[in-house]
Amino acid sequence: MGLFSRQKPKIKVQTTKKDGFSGWVKCSHCNEMIHANELQQNLHCCPKCNHHYRLSGTQRVHLLADPGTFEELFTEFKPIDPLDFVDTEAYKNRVVSAQKKSGRDEGALVGSCLIHGRAVALGVLDFSFMAGSMGSVVGERLTSIIEYGIENELPVVIVSASGGARMQESILSLMQMAKTSAALAKLHEKGLPYLSVLTNPTSGGVTASFAALGDIILAEPDALVCFAGPRVVEQVIKQKLPPGAQKSEFLLEKGMIDCIVNRHELKDKLSVFLNFLMDNEREFDSWIKEVKEEDFSSKLKKLMMMVDENVETTV
Repeated sequence: MGLFSRQKPKIKVQTTKKDGFSGWVKCSHCNEMIHANELQQNLHCCPKCNHHYRLSGTQRVHLLADPGTFEELFTEFKPIDPLDFVDTEAYKNRVVSAQKKSGRDEGALVGSCLIHGRAVALGVLDFSFMAGSMGSVVGERLTSIIEYGIENELPVVIVSASGGARMQESILSLMQMAKTSAALAKLHEKGLPYLSVLTNPTSGGVTASFAALGDIILAEPDALVCFAGPRVVEQVIKQKLPPGAQKSEFLLEKGMIDCIVNRHELKDKLSVFLNFLMDNEREFDSWIKEVKEEDFSSKLKKLMMMVDENVETTV
């Protein structure tokens, strides 16, 4: 019995397996080893496979805004718990925990900045705060920055990274979809551009509202963009989705987004679009006047004739 009565050796058992050592990490996409410093210098993109890792709200602002130009706005809106919501944990406690983890007070960071010298109203969702979910404060801050853009005649850029509406706020969260969409409609009436940038992941009520309403919709490579996630869809339709479904490349092929932009080129691409949309002379009023003066059907016939003439010329 002496064998079984011996004290167990004091050996430290590692309960979790780590994928990194001495500053090295294993890419979750290609499984290649890369150094953390190299990953950071490459804008958190894998240098081997170009997998785009998530950025925090602050990192995203540093990526897009000219140095020292970002001024955060509407920080007076703070999260509350009007429903006293409790699931496995009280909503109040979840908010406090998310604030400590992310270092931010909410899931949206908004303000004014310059992008290559162009004044812009910028909004960024931070996935590290409760998965970037859209609650009342997120909706209010985004609506406020859109209205700020209208008042100051600025283009609006919103970068999305979100799991959708925040379930702990119930109908109050869902109302943010209508509120942000209404604000963007007013921006459109003013003739000011709105550029929507979709990053991994963008889903749920965010995809179903302001994220899909951009005049130009850009996305990062291999970003998941959907309403319901692929696992949920497969359970409902009882079929396997095709490879790459709901990824940005798939959505570009189907026409839901306009272009896929590598993170290293995102700021330059946004600047090109902003300069094109803001600097070109726009004659919407005269065009609208022509439409009102002429019957729509005759306008359509003229358009079709122009198309036919162009086809004949080409042939």
